[in-house]
Amino acid sequence: MQPQMVNSSNQIPLKKCRATALTLKLTLGLLLGAWMSLFSVTVVSAQTSTPAVNQPGPQAVPGFWDPRRRPDRPDLSRITVIRFLTETDYPPFNFTGPDGNPAGFNVDLARLLCEEIKVTCTVQMRRFETLLDAISSNRGDAIIASMAVTPQIRARVDFTDPYYRAPARFVARKNAVMPEIRPEYLEGKRVGVIAGSTHEAYLKAMFTDAVLVPFPSDDALRQALKRSEVDFIFGDAISFAFWINGSDSADCCAFSGGPFIESRFFGEGIGIAVRKGNDTLRQALNWALFRVWEKGRYTDLWLRYFSVSPF
Repeated sequence: MQPQMVNSSNQIPLKKCRATALTLKLTLGLLLGAWMSLFSVTVVSAQTSTPAVNQPGPQAVPGFWDPRRRPDRPDLSRITVIRFLTETDYPPFNFTGPDGNPAGFNVDLARLLCEEIKVTCTVQMRRFETLLDAISSNRGDAIIASMAVTPQIRARVDFTDPYYRAPARFVARKNAVMPEIRPEYLEGKRVGVIAGSTHEAYLKAMFTDAVLVPFPSDDALRQALKRSEVDFIFGDAISFAFWINGSDSADCCAFSGGPFIESRFFGEGIGIAVRKGNDTLRQALNWALFRVWEKGRYTDLWLRYFSVSPF
């Protein structure tokens, strides 16, 4: 199935994460240094029931939790049930399973958190645009629906710590992949990007010697790379990962260089939203997220859904 990932044609849409200017004097090294300080990546062997088609072997799994900063177990006695709200159709994160019940990465993570807290949970699927109103009117307790942490949404709800990000990456044809990409490496190279997107804004700020080629849609962008009309494309790494591993790519292409997650362009990450002031639930979920990661269950879940890592 094709994922409905970041809508790159908009600057920072409310829908998904789906996802400001840096000084031109910032270097890629500084950005990567910031990335390493904010975001840890664990490399493990992919042990999924369906092995990766294009990228077997070691797999990069994101982690936002510092083992040296284990959170204290909060008082869970006042939590008797958690009513999770999620999106109706955003595979592989949220979708309706063959049995008609909610399924996907977010749904499975919610269930792991409930097991850790040892509390009864329900998961209700709703249209994304109705989720904030639903939690504000007490029709749910927490939103786990790939909702971006932004200042605008923070004004309405509180968020847990991030449990994943949507990084940006370059993709090249397999015969032109670079292990590392720096601005000077792309001088004169044709780089495809969605017109008007935050990805385009990032390239204009940081890769000033590249030749940017704007496209109106993800499909047009990817087809241009398949036909060698551009040297690279740059955009949302999660949607790229599914394309690279899917039949539409015809095994043409692969990631080139590493991920970019500068928050001023690509957001603060994805968190679980709770009602304003509900610190009891927020702290419980943060504690459970750490425990799920510490036990390796987050890694198992990630590898089950992402056979080609976006990181």
